[in-house]
Amino acid sequence: MRDDPLIQLIIVIAPLSLLAIGGASAIYAPLQQQTVDVYQWVSGREYLELFAIARVTPGPGSMLTTLIGWKVAGLLGALVATLALYIPCSVLCFGVARTWNRYRGTKWHTAIENGLRPIGAGLMIAGGVMILRIEGSGWLGWAVAFATVAVMTWRPAAHPMALLAVGAAVFLAVRAIAG
Repeated sequence: MRDDPLIQLIIVIAPLSLLAIGGASAIYAPLQQQTVDVYQWVSGREYLELFAIARVTPGPGSMLTTLIGWKVAGLLGALVATLALYIPCSVLCFGVARTWNRYRGTKWHTAIENGLRPIGAGLMIAGGVMILRIEGSGWLGWAVAFATVAVMTWRPAAHPMALLAVGAAVFLAVRAIAG
């Protein structure tokens, strides 16, 4: 039964679902570790390609799990992976939201909220670092990533497409100078 790819998808994705409540970027690193290193469903390069497809297509960033499910077990795998990602966190969110709203404004409510902020930030940073490490982007990729983080920290309302265009221009300029 554990050898069934659909069961394996559930075993891998459902627990990660509980980390993805704030967004899919929180699970990119552990999803990569499970799908590439542990189960070897995809190579590191294929993971990046699926990640890129998930990011450019309309819809949630969690589309990556659907694509991995498709790669592992076809259409049924895509459906199982998607449900394994959405059902556990939806049930948890529903229960927590009811309790959370009941105790809004209490000291423990504020303490938990403040304590979870750095955890969420750390998970997003881990996902970004994982993408940079797999791609082997070198010093320029890291520099552009850190510059982007600095700009977004300084000006949170900066449009992401403007940052993407500036990053692309930097890469093109370096390539033109070097080549």
